[in-house]
Amino acid sequence: MSSLPVDSSVKTPAHPATVLLDAQASTQRLPVCDHYSGVELRMRKSLELQAEMTQEFGTCVFDVTLDCEDGAPVGDEAAHARLVAELARESAPEARVAARVHAVDHPAFAEDMATIVGEASHRLSYIMVPKVESVDDVLLAEKALERASGGHLPLHVLIESPAAVYRAFEIAAHPRVQSISFGLMDFVSAHGGAIPGSAMGVQGQFEHPLVVRAKLEIAAACHAHGKVPSHCVVTEFKDPDRMQAAASRAAREFGYTRMWSIHPGQIRSILTAFAPAQPEIDQAAQILLSAAEVHWAPISADGVLHDRASYRYYWQLLERAHQTGRSLPASVQPWFAASSFS
Repeated sequence: MSSLPVDSSVKTPAHPATVLLDAQASTQRLPVCDHYSGVELRMRKSLELQAEMTQEFGTCVFDVTLDCEDGAPVGDEAAHARLVAELARESAPEARVAARVHAVDHPAFAEDMATIVGEASHRLSYIMVPKVESVDDVLLAEKALERASGGHLPLHVLIESPAAVYRAFEIAAHPRVQSISFGLMDFVSAHGGAIPGSAMGVQGQFEHPLVVRAKLEIAAACHAHGKVPSHCVVTEFKDPDRMQAAASRAAREFGYTRMWSIHPGQIRSILTAFAPAQPEIDQAAQILLSAAEVHWAPISADGVLHDRASYRYYWQLLERAHQTGRSLPASVQPWFAASSFS
């Protein structure tokens, strides 16, 4: 039986991520919220909440980072590392779980890495390294990963000093680094009283010039190298309105695409602040569907010209909507049917 002739003029629709995300817009996709817990009961509850919200939203909307740096009792760091490794190993297959180890110059760092990465690297999404001062610290952490058979894991790093902020672009350029977080409290403390304590608060951290400069420098470094900038904590966790306002400023004014949570009550505020509004989602879907019909050639929509530069923006907006569990128009849902965070 002869086969039917193939019409070579018919093109298979290309996926937006394939067409639009070139080297200048290669920021990796991560959930917009990174939730920290270090006490055993809270770590277990955090993983349970992650599973519940994954079922609610249909995708994993926040990471759980199990904390050794602040969570481990002094003198009992080894036991805490074993607990973190156990929790990671026992987490659900769809869970996104990570660990914050001690700083590279801390006596417990090597054992943290050997235990947690050595026993649970197959379940970890990344390792967070605090108090990174330079690329040399990243290299030390990378070697520790490789010794523990965790060479496949990305590193998230925490910048907490003026010197580290100065080196932010060099740190962001390292291929193992996936995300950089800003450590507000230590950064303020590192100035010997030159920055007032009010700069650690929910309002002052967006106003003091040195803090603002540091936040912008980290965000710019990340975007320059396709990495994820993660905003610092807000310690006033009992006021959801102030929390959401701070998260909105981090996202809209400072260029951050991810934020820390230190209390379960902060997670939904972060999701809401980082999520696009429904009219934005609908507009993005309409423009991208029209663009796909003409194989990503320029189009006019409502009297406005669009091409691949704006298509990229609208695709990233839809990705952020997906990451925050927002409802997507049925017409674009196939683009996300097999989507997963990397």
